[in-house]
Amino acid sequence: MRYLRTSMFLAFTGGILVPVLETIRRWHQLADLHYFINWFDDYIMGAFLLFAAWKTYRSLETGRPYLCAAWGMATGMMFLSFFGQLQYLDQDDPAPVSSMTVAMIKGALLLGCVWSLVLALKRPGKG
Repeated sequence: MRYLRTSMFLAFTGGILVPVLETIRRWHQLADLHYFINWFDDYIMGAFLLFAAWKTYRSLETGRPYLCAAWGMATGMMFLSFFGQLQYLDQDDPAPVSSMTVAMIKGALLLGCVWSLVLALKRPGKG
């Protein structure tokens, strides 16, 4: 259960951190509807992670499928985001940091998502 609790804690953390980072990154684009889907998907990911973490906090047994699903979705989204970012390293990013820094942050988040998914998928009673 230690692994599941760690994954749950990371879901609470990621559910807050990802929307905050994306808000900072795209602050000047938030009012432009052309960029809506570019930032709103991170809010959906954050909400799903928070919901799954809350469900797991309430009951490790019944919340585990939600946590696995949330981390699966987050992993897929971060995979596309990270490899999409690599295609545009030579272009300016809307973030207040370089495109390379954004790519490194996205890479770290992708690894964190994969690790958290593995932790959530571990069989109960194995840790």
